[in-house]
Amino acid sequence: MDTKAVIFGKNMEVSDRVNDYVIKKINKIERFLSDIDDIRIDLAYLKSARNAADRYVAQITIRGKGYILRTEERAEDIFAAFDISLDKMVRQIDRFKGKRREARGDGTSVAETIPSTEAGEADEDTEKRPIIARRKKFHMVPMDEMEALEQMQLLGHEEFFVFYNVATSSVNVLYKRNDGTYGLIESEIA
Repeated sequence: MDTKAVIFGKNMEVSDRVNDYVIKKINKIERFLSDIDDIRIDLAYLKSARNAADRYVAQITIRGKGYILRTEERAEDIFAAFDISLDKMVRQIDRFKGKRREARGDGTSVAETIPSTEAGEADEDTEKRPIIARRKKFHMVPMDEMEALEQMQLLGHEEFFVFYNVATSSVNVLYKRNDGTYGLIESEIA
């Protein structure tokens, strides 16, 4: 495999057995997606997990030209967490490849150019496509990260808060992580 898969362990040592298992399984990903730049696998043990079945976490991140795919799953052992995360990644790759196949230069999708054999099939495809149900515009007041955190809490936004960061002069997204801490996404023009 030409792509470089890198495995990281947090609060656990990645044994040779785990390493070999992960590398053997992750090499099969290239069958589904050929233009991969790098793959990162993060394996973690969470002592503070409420449920024993959620103690092991496997996160897979695949980067390629113009895309990033990521999955994260939890289970009672690291092998199960990785397998579930890998299965989810394969499904995500299938969806991603389907969207790429549907995109055409003339703005029409492949589904629109190929006549359907049954009327029911077209309805199923339309239902599966995500739609933008609501569009919002709002004025951004420049603020720093701590002000954004306060605003997020004051407004009762549980998941995320978008703001213009005065320190970086860019639009940022403050979000709540699964472990209760906060993360910050800093936008950058590619």
